[in-house]
Order: sequence, then C-alpha cells, then structure tokens
Amino acid sequence: MTDKQHPTHSLSDRPPSVAHLFLDRVDATPDQEAYRYPVASAGDGPDDWGHYTWAQAAQRVYAIAAGLMDLGVRPEERVAIASTTRVDWILADIGIICAGAATTTVYPQTNAEETAFILADSGCRVLIAEDAGQLAKVRERRAELPELAHVVVIDAADAVPADDDPEGWVLSLADLAERGAAHLEKNPDCVRDSIAALRGDQLATLIYTSGTTGRPKGVRLSQDTWSYMGLAIEAIDLVRRDDNQYLWLPLAHVFGKVLLAGHIRVGHVMTVDGRIDKIVENLPVVTPTVMCGVPRIFERVYNGAAAKARAGGALRHRIFTWAADVAREYARTSQENFRRTGKPAVPAGLAAKHAVADRLVYKKLRTAFGGRMRACVSGSAALTPDIGYFFCGAGIPILEGYGLTESAAASFVNPRAAYRTGTVGKALPGNEVRIAEDGEILLRGPGIMQGYHGLPEQTEEVLEPDGWFHTGDIGELSDDGYLRITDRKKDLFKTSGGKYVAPTEIEGRFKAVCPYASTMVVIGAGRKFCSALIALDEAALLGWAKEAGVPGGYAEVVASERTRELIDGYVRTLNDGLQRWQTIKKFELLPRELDVEHGDLTPSLKLKRPVVEREFGELIEGMYE
Repeated sequence: MTDKQHPTHSLSDRPPSVAHLFLDRVDATPDQEAYRYPVASAGDGPDDWGHYTWAQAAQRVYAIAAGLMDLGVRPEERVAIASTTRVDWILADIGIICAGAATTTVYPQTNAEETAFILADSGCRVLIAEDAGQLAKVRERRAELPELAHVVVIDAADAVPADDDPEGWVLSLADLAERGAAHLEKNPDCVRDSIAALRGDQLATLIYTSGTTGRPKGVRLSQDTWSYMGLAIEAIDLVRRDDNQYLWLPLAHVFGKVLLAGHIRVGHVMTVDGRIDKIVENLPVVTPTVMCGVPRIFERVYNGAAAKARAGGALRHRIFTWAADVAREYARTSQENFRRTGKPAVPAGLAAKHAVADRLVYKKLRTAFGGRMRACVSGSAALTPDIGYFFCGAGIPILEGYGLTESAAASFVNPRAAYRTGTVGKALPGNEVRIAEDGEILLRGPGIMQGYHGLPEQTEEVLEPDGWFHTGDIGELSDDGYLRITDRKKDLFKTSGGKYVAPTEIEGRFKAVCPYASTMVVIGAGRKFCSALIALDEAALLGWAKEAGVPGGYAEVVASERTRELIDGYVRTLNDGLQRWQTIKKFELLPRELDVEHGDLTPSLKLKRPVVEREFGELIEGMYE
C-alpha cells in the first residue's frame, strides 16, 4: 500500500491529543513497521524479535480501548500501568488515551505501600499490572483501594484470581482485548468517536514524581501537552522517519513517556526492551540510530571501556588515555569553531591524531553501539562535560536535554547540527524561558503541567497565575539561547563561613577526573568545610584491584588502604581546580554502590541526598569530629 500524505499541523494549531496523532499516523503509514520487541527464544539462544506495523498496533490499541470502555471506564477516569518497559506498556497507554481515560504511571519497583498510595490518591479504576508480583502488591492492600474495580495482568499465566477476589476483579490483557473486540463488533465506531470527543484540556496522564524527599506528587498533564510534544520533537529534527530508536528507559518516568509522542508523530521504528542488563548485548543486534539515556549509563560505558583498556596492559591503557584526550580536544575545538564561524574545522595536526585514534579506539566503540548510532540524548540529570566531549569526539554525539516531570520532560535539547556540550541546548519551539534574579530558571509553554493532583497549595508555590513555572534549578542563558544548568536551587548550601557551594558541579567534576567514581555526595551545609561520601563503580574498581593485587570483593577492596590512597589522588586532582572553600577536606568510601533498591537513587537514577545523609550519618559525623 502506498503511504498517504502525513497531515500537517502547526504547533499553535495542534490536535487535541496524541490519540489524534495516532490516527493520523495509522492512516498515513499503516503497513510501515512501528515497533520491534523481544520474544523469548527456545533454549538458551539469543532472543527472537517480533514486530508490529502501525495497522497491527492500531488493531491492538483499539481492542484495549474498547475493552476498557466495556469495563465501564469513562473519560478522564484513571487507569494505572505498573510494568517494566515493554511494547504492551505502550499499546496499553495509547489504548487508555483512545478510550478517553488518563494513564497513571507506577514504577514496577515501587513497594506495596506506595503503590497503594498512588492508586488511591489518583482514584484509579483499573490497574494494568505486568505480572503476579505487581498483582500481589494490590492484593495485599486491596482494603485501601475501594475504587479499584479491575486488575488486568499483562502476562496471562499470572492472571490467576484468588479465592477471595471479587468476581471479575482479575483478568488478563488478552481477556481485555477479547472483550474489546466483542465490544467493537457491537459498536464499531466507539473508539474513533471517543477520540473525536477528546478535548485538549482533558487529563491525559498522572505521573507521580519519584521524589527525592517525602511522598510523591501526581503531576497532571493534559491531552494537548502530548500532541504538542510530538510536533515539537518533529520540528527540531530530533528523530527522523528512517531512524530506529532503542527504548529501554522506564515508561513510568516522563523522559521515557515523551519519546512515545515523538515516535507517533514522526513514524520511525521503535525497538522496545526495558531490560537494562541487556543493553550492551542488544546494541549490536538492534543497531539503533538513536538512543536516549541517563548520564549514569554513559558514565558506565566510558568507565567500562577504560577498565577494559587497563586490563589489556600498560600500552593499551596509554593508547586509550591518549585517544580519550584527543577526542575531548577534537570535540571542544570543533564545537568552538562551529560556534564562531559556522564550520567545525580543526587544525590539521589534531585531525591527523584524531584519524589515528579513530582506527585504534573510536571505531570499536561505535561498533559496540551497533555501528549506526547518529546521536544519543541524555537527560534526567547532569552529564559530566568531559564524558560528553569524549563521546562526541569519538563519533557518538550526546545531545544533552533538560526538562522536568512538570514540563513533560522536554523543555530544552541540543540541536543535532549545532550541539554544545556542557549545555542543555535551546528551548523547544513554543516554550518561553527567563532567568529570575536569584538565577532560577522559569518556564512557560504548552508543556507545563496543569498542577499537582489534589494539592492546590503546592501547585501555587511553583506555578504562577500567568503560567510561569518555577523549576527550582539554577542556570545561565547565553545570548543565542543555549541554557547551562549550574545546580539545583534546593541543593545549594552555605558553609558556616558564609560561602555558597554548588555540590552538583563538584560531584560532576569528580566523575570527570576519577574513572572509578560511581557517585560523590558533597557535604558541608553549615559546616566549617566540605567533605564527601564516595561510592565507586564496582566493575571498574574490581578490575583495578585484580591488576593491583588487592584481594576480596567490593567491600574488602574499598576498605583497603591502597584503594583509599588511589582515590585520595583523584580528590587532590579535583581540589586543584576548585576554590578554597569548595575543596574536599575529608572523604569516606562507601561500602557499596548507591542504587534504587536501597532507596539511595530515584528510579531515574537521581540522588536522594536526604536518604543518603541519613543512612551514612555516622560516617558524616565522623569526618567532623
């Protein structure tokens, strides 16, 4: 079938919802591939991969939407999804929107207590749960969830009703689709009629902030927020029709969610697999052209490459270190020349060194990324500039972006053709930005939330009547519109000597100078000097320990005096580039890496400072005795 012309929409004349964009996409390219997803193979071999065309995806989406209608779900009622990233999550989400309902996202790692809080606070009527584990959480707290009428389980084998379940309370996603198909036979136009009735200001999504402190807040995002995001992503040429985007980010997080809108609008292939432990294995198989991630992933790749080079012997390590320096110099020089002259030229000598380094190091790195990567996008937290320059110089540009849950994830992003490492790029079209007197970034535009669900006072604290949203981040805006984030407003602290310290900047610098760093947490609010808790990257550290003859596992190696001496050298290097009041006078090495499971990081890998400071309070106090 020949593709029909894609409907044209301007940002100001955008359709009311992403469901309208979905209809446009299915009508325009029904037989084009939309999604690829892993299918378990027989035996221990590699995964097989299935796919949906846009028409096949639509058939599944409409059945889910009609099934929800058949269950009695009405416009703007909430339907939650608690699942890892998989193609079923996406089809369910679009189905919820097409039914006129609103998706409430739940991280699959969320415990039973907080899951129940989110479902009760949002008033969810239906939960789409991935498996028996997610089902067990709501069974445990069922008494607290009187409005939850049904639980739909994605993995059909796990949709097993308990003896005390109400009749019809548990069903499988396949059962829901069957009900939807029957509903469509009786009411063939019900889904299209539902979409036609959608208003732009209707609630589309409730995303609960993972929160670095306290209870999560439900962020209300409207239907036309997502249609705007789809058109804006297309307008800045972030993805193209011939791209294959690898999606592994958690879809309960707004960063993953916004990618779905861009995908529907542009119509490229989306390869979906949320298994983080499969990323390295998948890249050469998937051969993506675009991938979005968080800084920790790129840091791990860099540290892993450095550790592998170190394990290969002194010569190989020297070559890698030299090549990394060349990559950074090449990227800095080409970006600076492009900024000044419009041409990314570099001196002939540097170009020659870069060509040698490409044959020795960069080409292997690009092959590990699948060999076709045109760009990666980094968000959710600050990317250390030295890591960004390394990848850009190696031929894998990392386009850093910026946004919050409250701004539907994408407020700024670096343009492909004119990216600047160390910045988060330019505002998406349709967004306004200004810097307040205290340096706080203020945003206004169609991506900004309606408010916090059921929390009018907290909404008023951050959202002005004229639409300006207070981000809580500190930044600087260049004359030509590039934004640089300098710190989180609430993270800034003052020492007892009255000096302000921006911990995020210091922590980022340390990751740049120390190849073994996983996380640094700078301490010093109201103290005489700054100190730090340092968690090390286990794989990189144990690689060094094996080479250095330091025995034991992570905890034993961290406790070694030789390890402390190693890290002390990197702390001294860090301090050489800091102001006197910023320098780290004392540090402690943590007995484990910080992670989501222990509650140290949010599911999007942001640091929960209060949690870490409480957990390791004795170590902190010991540094100030």
